[in-house]
Amino acid sequence: AMPDNKKRPLLYLEEYKLKQDPQDYGLADEVFNMGAFKSKLQVVIVRNDEEHGLEFDLIGVYPAIANAFRRLMLSEVPSMAIEKVYIYNNTTIIQDEVLAHRMGLLPLKADPRLFAYRTEESNEQGTEQDTLEYELKVKCTRRKDATKDQSNFDDIYKNHKVYSGHLKWVPKGKQAQIYSDSNVGCIHDDILIAQLRPGHELDLRLVAVKGIGKDHAKFSPVATAYYRLLPQISLNREVSGKDAYLLQNCFSPGVIGIDENDCAYVKDARYDSCSRNVFRYPHLADAVTMARVRDHYIFSVESVGALKPEVIFVEAVKVLKKKCRAFIDEIEAE
Repeated sequence: AMPDNKKRPLLYLEEYKLKQDPQDYGLADEVFNMGAFKSKLQVVIVRNDEEHGLEFDLIGVYPAIANAFRRLMLSEVPSMAIEKVYIYNNTTIIQDEVLAHRMGLLPLKADPRLFAYRTEESNEQGTEQDTLEYELKVKCTRRKDATKDQSNFDDIYKNHKVYSGHLKWVPKGKQAQIYSDSNVGCIHDDILIAQLRPGHELDLRLVAVKGIGKDHAKFSPVATAYYRLLPQISLNREVSGKDAYLLQNCFSPGVIGIDENDCAYVKDARYDSCSRNVFRYPHLADAVTMARVRDHYIFSVESVGALKPEVIFVEAVKVLKKKCRAFIDEIEAE
């Protein structure tokens, strides 16, 4: 159930500025109180599917807390990515360093929770606990049966496109008993890495390690993680006829509905982009009050694919707990 509208802290959107609610003093003089925080906090999962990722509402928290989770998901939740590329042969037209960079950005399926970080002491080769190894060996050749008049490359050349599916996992130590190809390979087999012509050849050895997004974006487990405030739209007077349709077009699709009497009503303000288009029509501007709820965050988390979005969020919470623990220990040690 949604909290009562009177009590919700709102930010009003006016034509050229944001206006604070006169009854709302912001966070300036609120003393943090654990009991009050617990009673206000709500997490509502709105949808969670492969296509759109996870969308959930975080209600009743400070912006700093919502932002902490966003930043942790982006840059502190670890994942596995290719870190070293040993190039034994590269006769393609792609330069070594560009190729190595492309390999680093390939998303891997490996679950980072099953691996340890590489330490300063660990050798170049790494151990089965902290390293995954792959090889990429592709050679492009001309097909024997190709005739002169064929123009489709697939008919003329063999292996003329190198895909992430060509990557072969090379198990280290006992890894083959723990993991299978499908748990540690690339998430997508159809990522185009390079295009070859006859005589071009790639022979690479790739070493993947665990890391965090702060170090390099390739280690970030989310494609996007962002939040926005919940919009709230209310109509101050009746808007009907032509004006109702005009009003409907001022907002994102599905926000304003029109009933059987040709009157406008607010159908669902949630997905409005708050574009303020309504201010282009002076005769409509006074009919609508637009606001955003100041402590209701709509989070969208889209995973790259190694971990599910809900797992990434829980991992972010764990990272925050660990940071707090370390901080408290430091203070107590003083």
